[in-house]
Amino acid sequence: MKLIVGLGNPGVKYRATRHNIGFIALDEMAYQENATFNKSQFEADIAELFVNGEKVLLVKPQTFMNESGRSVGPLMTYYNVSPEDILVIYDDLDLPVGKIRLRQKGSAGGHNGIKSLISHIGTQEFNRVRIGIDRPKRGEEVIAHVLGNFPKDTHEDLLSAVKLAVDASLYWVNGHSFVDTMNQYNSKK
Repeated sequence: MKLIVGLGNPGVKYRATRHNIGFIALDEMAYQENATFNKSQFEADIAELFVNGEKVLLVKPQTFMNESGRSVGPLMTYYNVSPEDILVIYDDLDLPVGKIRLRQKGSAGGHNGIKSLISHIGTQEFNRVRIGIDRPKRGEEVIAHVLGNFPKDTHEDLLSAVKLAVDASLYWVNGHSFVDTMNQYNSKK
């Protein structure tokens, strides 16, 4: 079994914000795979799909970003999923809109959702797909930036990055190692 976790904040108010790119990516994946978020468990909305006979749960924690681990940790325990069998999709200020970056491990890099996951999972070693949301403009607060909507002129690049993140995630769940997945998708523009 694998868990693909998209980070974001629950509620209509946050639906199209930069910080919700993880939820946006999972919605796209569910659409592509004809899966439905019809289950609620451990403070998460969950869609279930099968890839080559293996169950894959798409997980959108409903705890708000900074407490994401409060949902994911118990889910991993309940389903007996190890850290190498999870993939977390989330926003990254250090990447431009339209770019993605895959990593197998690392610090939270100031991302509170990842800090929460590391705290509840007990390790920094889990797979990640970071989707670029760009840095705030000069004088703009980080909070206002991440909780703001994407400007219309970035929508094409945003959609491209989301589709690439979904492709990489599906490549991984189709039996490729995460190292191979990184090699395939970190080089794509």
